[in-house]
Order: sequence, then C-alpha cells, then structure tokens
Amino acid sequence: MDITALSEVLDQIEDRALVHHGYTDYMRDYEVVVHMTADPRTGIPPAHLRYLFRYCVEARCETSLEPWLWKESLDDRLIDHGTAEGLDGYVWGVKWQNVERIRVLPTSDTAHRWARELGIDFHAVRIELNAHDLSLVFSDLEITELPGDWEK
Repeated sequence: MDITALSEVLDQIEDRALVHHGYTDYMRDYEVVVHMTADPRTGIPPAHLRYLFRYCVEARCETSLEPWLWKESLDDRLIDHGTAEGLDGYVWGVKWQNVERIRVLPTSDTAHRWARELGIDFHAVRIELNAHDLSLVFSDLEITELPGDWEK
C-alpha cells in the first residue's frame, strides 16, 4: 500500500472513537478497533472496524496527558464511569479515546531499516489520541468490520 492510499484510508478514523488497541494474541500484528458512526439521518448503522497493522515490528504507546492531570487521575474510582461522577481528573472509565490526529510519517529510519532487511515495504504511523500517543511501524494494513456483538 503506498503512502497516499494509506493516508486516505487512515484519515477516515480521525474524530472517531478508538475502543481498543494492542498486539493480537499471537503477538505479530497490532490491532486498533474504532467505533464508526455517521449522522443518523444517513441510515448508515454504527460499526466497529478493526485496523490490523500487519507485521508490526514496533509499537510505542505513551501518555499525552500532562503530569498534573495524571496526579488528579490516580483515584481508582475514575476507572469506572459509574463511580467517577463528581470527581476531578481524567475519567478512564469512559473506555474509549478520541482519535485527534493520525498521520503517516513519510520518513522513518526504523521503517527504512526493516524494509531493507526484509525486502518488503514498511510504514510508520502516529496516532494521537486524547490520552495516548501511538507510534507504529508495520508493513501492511487490513481493515475488517467486526460482528455487531463484538466486545473486547
């Protein structure tokens, strides 16, 4: 997949709800699950799409929250939406993050090195969420719709 096509596909998940991310259970590929919705007037039903970053050789996740907000967000009642009401801090219990920005990084030493070593294309992507920043280096992307009863 070329960088232009990859960028166009990934642009579709900006301002959407990321509900899960992490390595698959077989630990080679990295998955990002996004809840996609449309204006109800369109008649398009909501769906969970799985973005499978295949041959993911690097996945970095770090917080995008400032230390002062982390300090206010240590209370375990904030990990459950039902017990977080009225508390100050980041409510982890909403169980989703907004995809603020996603971009393909056109130059990545890591992607270039892996492409040279394996003889296949590699790409680097940065996904900026409201609580985390994800950086992935991978070779290919598969997108599938998950069943309606999908739950992680």
